[in-house]
Amino acid sequence: MNLKIALLPGDGIGPEVLNQAVKCLHAVEETFNHHFTFKEALVGATAIDRTGNPLPNQTLNLCQEADAVLFGAIGDPKYDNDPSAKVRPEQGLLKLRKELGLFANIRPVQVFPTLLDNSPLKKDIIAGTDFVIYRELTGGIYFGEKKLNEEGTIASDLCEYSEKEISRIAHLAFKAAKNRSGKLTLVDKANVLESSRLWRRVVSKIAESYPEVTLDFLFVDNAAMQIILNPSQFDIILTENMFGDIISDEGSVIGGSIGLLASASVGEQNALFEPIHGSYPQAKGKDIANPIASILSAAMLLEHFGLFEEAMSVREAVDKSLKKGIVTPDLAKKSQYGTNQVGDFIADNIVDEDDDLNMNDENIGLGKSTII
Repeated sequence: MNLKIALLPGDGIGPEVLNQAVKCLHAVEETFNHHFTFKEALVGATAIDRTGNPLPNQTLNLCQEADAVLFGAIGDPKYDNDPSAKVRPEQGLLKLRKELGLFANIRPVQVFPTLLDNSPLKKDIIAGTDFVIYRELTGGIYFGEKKLNEEGTIASDLCEYSEKEISRIAHLAFKAAKNRSGKLTLVDKANVLESSRLWRRVVSKIAESYPEVTLDFLFVDNAAMQIILNPSQFDIILTENMFGDIISDEGSVIGGSIGLLASASVGEQNALFEPIHGSYPQAKGKDIANPIASILSAAMLLEHFGLFEEAMSVREAVDKSLKKGIVTPDLAKKSQYGTNQVGDFIADNIVDEDDDLNMNDENIGLGKSTII
């Protein structure tokens, strides 16, 4: 398969972790005889510094012409800590989502058995956790009308949704639930918000077309509590933009590191793949950032194009790195492995099933896989 992939490294650790994902995609190319063309462009704080625009037209055009976008991270303290800044890195990502029509953000939350001790939660609570959050991405309070009075003392943000916006992501979530355990939970605040009551009406009506799926409802405050108390009860979580932003970050704590969670943002024509973590500027250039979320985002990219065996080979290589303790310090405080070493190990261990039978395990432990 030939794919054109736009690379948007962004800010902070974004370029470092994205490089490791690209290494793994190169390994997939070589192993499975595909051809991926990569082109890089500016976004975020880096783009502001060079062009004054967090999403230059050249970047947007590249993404529109690509088959998929692989994204690093976005954000910089000089903008985060300046509430008066009129131009912000995040504006670039929000505009990109809107321009590409990326209405559905898909965030898997899964606990790796080898990392149960890393979670701040008890093993018996998190064991078996495996759910996916479907977050609406181009509507709601993030994109609603914003007002500030002349004195700067009163502000408002409008949360607005249409039936169409709700319906299109709801269908994706129901289809996913149908192919998994057959349970979908709508997270909202329907006891207070009119927009949430619309979500309930629309989703309840759509549920009639999916009799195989059990639909239930949770207010977002209760959902936040239940994700901590009993995360394994969930299969598919469907929610609006801001609630999804919050609970997906909460879900990242379950596995012990936000550096493990990948995501896909999809629309009718375009798709973008990125780790859910931020730019982590404190770690920039120190070779300590966890690249696994970025690498697993690349695996989601492969799945999006039906390359399931290839995606599985990436996931199995990640599993090997976790089992052998070839991880960054966020997963093992005494680890001597850096971002690049972890990326090299995972890329070196991407093999097809036949080759996997002939791997030299001693060399795998050294991060130098060899076919014998």
